[in-house]
Amino acid sequence: MMVTDFQYLLGGLLASLLGLALLYKSKSTKKRRAPMVIQRHQSFKTSVNGSRRLETARSADVIIVGAGVAGSALAHTLGKDGRRVHVIERDLSEPDRIVGELLQPGGYLKLIELGLEDCLNEIDAQRIFGYALYKDGKDTKLPYPLEKFHSDVAGRSFHNGRFIQRMREKAATLPNVRLEQGTVTSLLEEKGTIKGVQYKSKNGEELTAYAPLTIVCDGCFSNLRRSLCNPKVDVPSCFVGLVLENCQLPHTNHGHVVLADPSPILFYPISSTEIRCLVDVPGQKVPSVSNGDMAHYLNTVVAPQIPPELYNGFIAAIDKGNIRTMPNRSMPAAPYPTPGALLLGDAFNMRHPLTGGGMTVALSDIVVLRDLLRPLHDLHDASALCNYLESFYTLRKPVASTINTLAGALYKVFCASPDKARQEMRRACFDYLSLGGIFSNGPVSLLSGLNPRPLVLVLHFFAVAIYGVGRLMLPFPSPKRMWLGARLISGASGIIFPIIMSEGVRQMFFPAMVPAYYRDPPNYRDFS
Repeated sequence: MMVTDFQYLLGGLLASLLGLALLYKSKSTKKRRAPMVIQRHQSFKTSVNGSRRLETARSADVIIVGAGVAGSALAHTLGKDGRRVHVIERDLSEPDRIVGELLQPGGYLKLIELGLEDCLNEIDAQRIFGYALYKDGKDTKLPYPLEKFHSDVAGRSFHNGRFIQRMREKAATLPNVRLEQGTVTSLLEEKGTIKGVQYKSKNGEELTAYAPLTIVCDGCFSNLRRSLCNPKVDVPSCFVGLVLENCQLPHTNHGHVVLADPSPILFYPISSTEIRCLVDVPGQKVPSVSNGDMAHYLNTVVAPQIPPELYNGFIAAIDKGNIRTMPNRSMPAAPYPTPGALLLGDAFNMRHPLTGGGMTVALSDIVVLRDLLRPLHDLHDASALCNYLESFYTLRKPVASTINTLAGALYKVFCASPDKARQEMRRACFDYLSLGGIFSNGPVSLLSGLNPRPLVLVLHFFAVAIYGVGRLMLPFPSPKRMWLGARLISGASGIIFPIIMSEGVRQMFFPAMVPAYYRDPPNYRDFS
């Protein structure tokens, strides 16, 4: 234990010194595969429904499993590039979720790049210009650094289901995109290559579909990802969702984060008359909604910590009784490069939703994948395509790893703790951000997806730690204060370094050193 603490302390001190110097100077394994959820066939000439199989065998270039945010956006993007796309979604009715409702400005820029920004029209989406952070009765505003962007660029918040339906509708307008309601039960494999999927139609009919490339983006509860990655899913907490009606946020058009005990509370508008409240409850178990324990918890533990302007609306939402819960999952991307298949979205990579970065990562991944696929006229050489697309996992890292690391680190810092060093880190973070200028613009530019640079994240994280240590040394350092400061640095290192290790140090900070970074498009034979 002492050795581990010493390693964290030494690493933290070195990173902190480097961080301060650069910050102020600039100022401006594969593991053995899990059992595969795959249907293997010796021959593809027979099936439960032979005629149907022949009909779908060569009708698509790409099969997309799932039509959520990632699947719908990808379907439109590939369809617009001329690909024949077959989307299979379990339920095409409007989703009703309590997450996936806040799109950061960086995600909005990706939406523009994909030509999907009009999907935010006619759904009463609200513009978001930054955050308000609350702690111990004090609050500070943290605006997005949008000065260099067009006036339309900002965050957006909305009903998740309305946004998804708009993207599905837009994808379906393309003649080469086919949306079908059905449940994919397995991937079809032949000699190590994914050839397509087996699925049940809306009517319960067993069908198969074939395509040179199958992209699985069936969400956080994916039943197919074990075939394509090594999923290490962690559930650090759960969100309890409420909708506050006919009340106003203290800071209009801002997300609100309350550093409550035991963990953060979020507020943001999802329409012109509704405010989403998400109460984070640590652990995998939450008080029961059905027997009234949850209402009691919200009334007695959470309500006293709510900003006064929102208190009445919060109590009214509890009394109304529409209380929803959802586990918060995080999962590092650990793919098995598989010929004929690829993972995307929450099926592939998740982070704590505190920072609202999931859709930004998914849309950024789609831009990377689109650019990789554009030079390819034929996708049938599965082995060569798989080798080429390994570059996807490296090229996505700057955006994905920055947002993933920030989400995991901020959640741990923002949670209350009995440990005095963690308490000091939490106070230091609030006061550091309250300084404004570079001290708030830097971290907020990372959170917003506008500046996805992992090194900047590490510099600011340890600058917060050093700021906290500096305050402890005033007015006079003492052995007790110095020891607490050392523990603060060690604790900060213990928070961020494991997250960085799970993301991959080389891919995160030195992607150009990864061989896959330089993969050229394969030179396909003519299959026509």
